Amino acid sequence: MDSGWSRRRFVGALGAAAGASVLSGCGDGGTAGSTPARPSGSASPSTAAGATATASAPAAKEPSGPRPLYLGTYTSMEGGGEGIGVAAYDPVSGRITGSGTITGVPDPSYLAVHPDGRTLYAVQERERGAVTAVRTSDREVLGSRATGGAHTCQLSVHPGGRWLLSADYGSGTVAVHPIDASGALGERTALVTHSRPAPGPGQEGPHAHQIVTAPDGGHVLAVDLGTDTVYSYRLDQRAGTLTEVARAHTRPGAGPRHLTFHPGGRYAYLACEVDDTVSVCSYDPSSGRLTIGRPQSTGAKADTNYPAQFAVTPDGAYAFLANRGDDTIARYAVEADGARLRLLGTVPSGGEFPRQLALSPDGGLLFTANQRSGTVGVFHVDGRDGGLRRAGEPFVSPVAVCALPL
Repeated sequence: MDSGWSRRRFVGALGAAAGASVLSGCGDGGTAGSTPARPSGSASPSTAAGATATASAPAAKEPSGPRPLYLGTYTSMEGGGEGIGVAAYDPVSGRITGSGTITGVPDPSYLAVHPDGRTLYAVQERERGAVTAVRTSDREVLGSRATGGAHTCQLSVHPGGRWLLSADYGSGTVAVHPIDASGALGERTALVTHSRPAPGPGQEGPHAHQIVTAPDGGHVLAVDLGTDTVYSYRLDQRAGTLTEVARAHTRPGAGPRHLTFHPGGRYAYLACEVDDTVSVCSYDPSSGRLTIGRPQSTGAKADTNYPAQFAVTPDGAYAFLANRGDDTIARYAVEADGARLRLLGTVPSGGEFPRQLALSPDGGLLFTANQRSGTVGVFHVDGRDGGLRRAGEPFVSPVAVCALPL
């Protein structure tokens, strides 16, 4: 997150000057249609176990005609936007065309869409955190619900489409809201505070940064930057309640931010923004238990860098990482059926402070939301080697912090 109290104050305490698939939103991984990341190893993509099958899989059929693109911003920040940006992109050329703004939603810094595509959801990243539903057909705001926490920074839709999950950075809480047949939100059914373990030095308190459904559908995982922990919960899909079943801890001070699952469902990739590392995690669907592997390089050369999140190609062959500060996109080969990430190199993000990455549903385009330059960059993704090629000039979007291509 990056709003006044939370992100800037936290990074300032660390001595730095800091400052977001269809189901889960803004490039977030963890459910069908999401974009996961990949571990590093020694073999090349063509010889790694499992890589040949995924790399040679037939490409998804390209959609014809313009596709919707929604853009998140901060409305309370100087130079920010007026609401949720509405645009379209050409799936062949990558060109973005703006078509207006959905107003009435303050600080919509993170976005997600319902599996049926008829409802868009946005956080309200403010002291009194909230989540908002918007009907996509006519852009009508269907209403907002308080999360019960502060500075809501991320949200995702459970694959079944009945529950909205959200994370509050300022209060270190996660919440669940029911979704009715119209896509509107009901009263909150769960609110959990991350009170243990105690936050490390300089981390002030718990800072829930993400909540996402694992591929098994029965567990949701919450990433907390302040407690250096990923919490696993079982979601009661009838009552909308959360029961903790496991915890996974990074090394102290790592500051985990964002978790992305590999399509195979047995591995996930964790970006740690405070110590500028990433890790490959193994995941046990039966128990919901995550095991965090050793720290690996982000490929960044800058003295100060904050990795934001991973995006993984639909075939699971390549992973991309947004590096804020270094202002690059790191490219990894995913090997051993998801168990290894091998860093291939970095390319300039085409803007300043790439806050978030998102792949188009077919995996052919990669979008970067460049917060400080106020632009959205687009890259063509080479299906043979994961190479990135810029698709024209970046699209101007005030304080771009989330791009959600459908």
